Amino acid sequence: MKKIFHTFFLLWMLLTVTSTMAADPFVLNGQWRGPLKVPGGTLELIVTIVPLTNGGYYAALDVPQQRIYRMPVEVTLKGNDLTLQIEQAGSSFVGKVLSNGTILSGNWKQPGLSGPLQMQRATSSATAAGKVRLTPPYREDDINFTNPASKLRMAGTLTVPAGAGPFPAVVLVSDSGPQDRDAGEQEYRMFSILADYLTRRGVAVLRFDDRGVGKSQGSYFNTTTIDVVSDAQAAMSFLRSRDLINPEQIGIIGHGEGANVALLAAADTGPAKPAFVVSMAGYGLPGRHVLVQQQLEIMRLIGASPAQVKAALALHVEMIDIIRQTPNDAQARGKVAGTLRNSNTDLDPHMARARAIQLTSPWSRYFIDFEPARQLGAVKCPVLALNGTNDLQVEAAGNLSMLRRGLRNSRDVKTKKLSGVNHWLQPNREEWAIVNGEQQPTFSPVALETIREWIAARTTLPSPVPVTEKRKEPVKAGKVTKGSSSTAPRASR
Repeated sequence: MKKIFHTFFLLWMLLTVTSTMAADPFVLNGQWRGPLKVPGGTLELIVTIVPLTNGGYYAALDVPQQRIYRMPVEVTLKGNDLTLQIEQAGSSFVGKVLSNGTILSGNWKQPGLSGPLQMQRATSSATAAGKVRLTPPYREDDINFTNPASKLRMAGTLTVPAGAGPFPAVVLVSDSGPQDRDAGEQEYRMFSILADYLTRRGVAVLRFDDRGVGKSQGSYFNTTTIDVVSDAQAAMSFLRSRDLINPEQIGIIGHGEGANVALLAAADTGPAKPAFVVSMAGYGLPGRHVLVQQQLEIMRLIGASPAQVKAALALHVEMIDIIRQTPNDAQARGKVAGTLRNSNTDLDPHMARARAIQLTSPWSRYFIDFEPARQLGAVKCPVLALNGTNDLQVEAAGNLSMLRRGLRNSRDVKTKKLSGVNHWLQPNREEWAIVNGEQQPTFSPVALETIREWIAARTTLPSPVPVTEKRKEPVKAGKVTKGSSSTAPRASR
């Protein structure tokens, strides 16, 4: 590919993509898989596409063999003509939707490689295999709570161990991007697995839909990191009102940006602080530095030349400078869109404008300037920070070092690098569970047990009781509706 990379795109930012759907006879809803021939063998490409209510698509690319996950994909569909653009990797797919929307057939291009690619829609049997299970041996309720700061009603699931309590509890806060309470990604429901594991071992867990996702009110696209902090604080307040929960032992477990949300909540000067924090794949370096490291790693994986890397990083720095030095959003968007067009004359003006809006969003501006080490001195509670050595988004050593430096005033800080674990706390692929003859993504058993053991050492767990004991907690009017077992988290993968 001869054109210069124009790959300034936040890997974990909003995965909303633009789409042209005129005369669209197909619904591109599902997961497509196909083999791409490369020198020395093949790579399995996985594209997940979900239609959005605004007429666009959410789409992401996974290449497990290269440890690439959730890379943003832009979708353009006109009739049965389909274009998938992966700007962050300088790659594209141009083809057609065939066989009533079950096959995507066309040509794939990336730096130094071009060839045919056919992807088939994954059958539902593989993804449905892990969804059926028995009623769990603990209480499970669909709940609602209100954030008094935003006046928004948030929806989630509360799982409470069997017994009289009171139990320690945690609030789960997801990574950036619009996510539901399970933090689902393909067959992998990260928070569902974590909640099930902890609840079976004596810790109550509240997980909730992001703003504007699932049954929660609000709009994710207007949400900032500080807004999410207030949502997490409201979730903790809800837990303190529950009879089976120990109000003195409520913590937050955050993933990715959610880890920084948890730490910011702990640094708040108000009275409603978490008793402890577990950071999973949290950032310690300034946001703009994290973006640079991420871009370098992605370009290394796709085999970019030194000249391409240099050009892309120069553009990356230029974009950050524009955003930081131009506080007026309208002016910044015009400059960003113009810079994108200058770097790639083939880029559609509307697409450049859409990207400029994303890159100058409140969330993006906050993240670029966010320096965790400078804001964590007020954290006094115990903190466990876990980062995986295979994480391409948040490099383990540097970020853990900076987190420890920022948490200098907490007397109880434990940091741990998890060997072979990626950003989603998954171990190496060969360690995944096998379901119906196919490997299914698994939450790292080492990570799960490390979290459980660390929490247990800092809380008081009631003695277990028979799982047949009837519920003793009164249901509070207007806050709780009984959940069904069909929506329960899976015990294992």
